[in-house]
Amino acid sequence: MSENYILEMENVTKEFPGVKALDSIQFKVKKGSVHALMGENGAGKSTLMKIIFGIYTPDTGMIKFKGHDLKVSSTKEALKNGISMIHQELSPVPHMTVAENIFLGREPTKGKFGWVNNKKMIEDAKDLFKTLNIDLDPNSKMKDLSIANMQMVEIATAVSYDADLIIMDEPTSAITEKEVEKLFEIINSLNAKGVSIIYISHKMDEIFRICDEITVFRDGQYIGTKETTELTQDTLIQMMVGREIKQVFHKEKAEIKEVILAVSNLSKEGKFDNISFEVRKGEIVGISGLMGSGRTEVIESIFGIDPPDSGDIFIHGEKVKIKTPQDAIKLKVALLTEDRKLSGAFLPISIKENMIISSIDQFLERGYINKKLVDEACNEQVEQLNIKTPSTDQLIMNLSGGNQQKVLLARWLLNDPDILILDEPTRGVDVGAKSEIHKLMSKLAQKGTAILMISSEMPEVLGMSDRVIVMHEGNKKGELNREEANQEKILEMAYS
Repeated sequence: MSENYILEMENVTKEFPGVKALDSIQFKVKKGSVHALMGENGAGKSTLMKIIFGIYTPDTGMIKFKGHDLKVSSTKEALKNGISMIHQELSPVPHMTVAENIFLGREPTKGKFGWVNNKKMIEDAKDLFKTLNIDLDPNSKMKDLSIANMQMVEIATAVSYDADLIIMDEPTSAITEKEVEKLFEIINSLNAKGVSIIYISHKMDEIFRICDEITVFRDGQYIGTKETTELTQDTLIQMMVGREIKQVFHKEKAEIKEVILAVSNLSKEGKFDNISFEVRKGEIVGISGLMGSGRTEVIESIFGIDPPDSGDIFIHGEKVKIKTPQDAIKLKVALLTEDRKLSGAFLPISIKENMIISSIDQFLERGYINKKLVDEACNEQVEQLNIKTPSTDQLIMNLSGGNQQKVLLARWLLNDPDILILDEPTRGVDVGAKSEIHKLMSKLAQKGTAILMISSEMPEVLGMSDRVIVMHEGNKKGELNREEANQEKILEMAYS
């Protein structure tokens, strides 16, 4: 082992039923560096990280950490060895406090009976937040936090272990630009102390800004490692996908016709006030704004998850009452939710079951499910959306995040919706899958679907929207058409 490397992995292989997730890969991380691991969804990135962190055991291969053989069979062992991880999918204990989540399983104690020392735990959390410049109350319940703040707690927890190596799997997927800057400050301070970082992200600008080296995987195989300065965005994409992607934001012209969805003076106390807008047949309307601006709350209200206190909703010109998601589905409204793990995918069941769960009635014959019809419909979606799986009988939890997202899209496509609401449709999705999702959006718009899209990625909002609605602190600040919308105008509205 070279003294320059904190981690060395050689010929690591991992197979799951029907899938070779990793095929004799290699991976090396220098001491005190930020090393990006890049690849499309399903390339094997998260699988490798879970091996390092003790969640999975490799079938073959050699792993050395700090010059010694590393064999960990649990996350507890990994943490003890000096490895911590920020996970892509958040898994908070919602009814416990922020401080309790951070120190879960290692709470400070007092007295001979080992009672939890709550006062010290809260003080330790405050000290940690002060060091990291994070403005959160350790006494807050996790269930009351935004997803962005849950992500900041996850980051703080990983740092609190004083690890020599921190794995950051999509750490900025749910946080604002301001919080991204905080994270980069944290990374710089950790590097100054000699801590190494493995950084996984689909956001190219972050990779080129913060990382020293980049390793690329494709379809479970090692493609290569280069210093960041040797690569451009185009050459990196080509390494990742094995081909050139000329257009990420695939927006094709669609005929925009009559209004399908209209909301008038929609209000919900403490969340949003007096919201009105329209979405037309064949139109993609983007909703932009900062985290906490009320974007998600408005669309959840329209879908019946949390109905509004006042205001009206019209579909095809008729006033409707949507009190539950079931009401919305009957009216041919679909919602791809912001967090696929917490409110989208049913992880312990199959891809097939996840796909048909909202449209099961169309597969019933005399009260029984026609399995042949189900297989035909689901296999068609797998082919159309390029979902990487050996079978629709595979558990959805075994898929990468991006492929899980495609399954959830397929769920709603089986309903043939008139109105498709997409909340962060490409969050945690690689550049190839992102391009495929954008092509699908354009195709649906051309078919006449009205699409309402929330996105925190400005290029996506500008690249895919016919019109942009901007929100700030629960209020609609204005609308911009495609020709006049730009980053400066949107940010000016979002911050004012």
